Amino acid sequence: MKERVTLTLDSEILKQIDSTIDKSRVKNRSHAVELLLAKALGSTVPKTAIILAGGKGKRFGPISREIPKPLIPLHDKPLLAHVIALLRNYNIRNIIISIGYKSEKIKEYFGNGRNFGVNITYMEENEPLGTAGPIKLAAPYLDGSFLVCNADDLMNIDLSDMFRFHKSKKGTVTIALTTVEDPSSYGVAMMKGDSIIDFIEKPKKEEAPSNLINAGLYILEPSVIELIPKGFAMLEKDVFPKLASQGKLFGYAFSGKWFDIGTLERYEKALDEWKDIE
Repeated sequence: MKERVTLTLDSEILKQIDSTIDKSRVKNRSHAVELLLAKALGSTVPKTAIILAGGKGKRFGPISREIPKPLIPLHDKPLLAHVIALLRNYNIRNIIISIGYKSEKIKEYFGNGRNFGVNITYMEENEPLGTAGPIKLAAPYLDGSFLVCNADDLMNIDLSDMFRFHKSKKGTVTIALTTVEDPSSYGVAMMKGDSIIDFIEKPKKEEAPSNLINAGLYILEPSVIELIPKGFAMLEKDVFPKLASQGKLFGYAFSGKWFDIGTLERYEKALDEWKDIE
């Protein structure tokens, strides 16, 4: 719930506040003040993030025989380094990386994370665990709201704003949603207000209920761990439908750039259009 307040501020301070308004991440003066206060008071983002980096990247053909997909370079640094940069920019420093295929190369490159301004803990998948299994493994490290994302999805998203949205809804999971012109290759969200009531997997373009798709980044509450079975499990099949039926699954639509590096064609597009996060 939000309440209206009246503030009297020095004109020079107002100029500085107004300079942060870009109509996208910072929508207006009121939003700018709210963001600054939230940052000053702390607790604006989850403390911990899990990055899913255990896949083989089979659709990259012979490239992935030698290089695990998270280490494929984009603008002279690995895909995974771009994801870490986003988290670090929002002061998410405790990062758990779930690794499997060619895990030793990822560990050798990133080490304990200090050279990247973060603290990295590795979760080894002795066998593939899907998108939910690694969360079950990481349970001892999770004592509050946490973030989960893919190692090969690049996005420009306001994580502080998403976290505030998540907390305001008092749900269990919030999914970042992005808009695409043709959603037929993705899971498409069926919405009722801000609630996700279902996902339609790879519908025909003309039959899609919306153009909002799962962007591969989530904010979750620890209670979600109880819903995850041991071993291989998928958030999309084993967890999200249960939460949707309980009214505890929400969607946060964002307008920033998003790239799913799932194929060589999409990789080439990201090479041309992705703006690095510094």
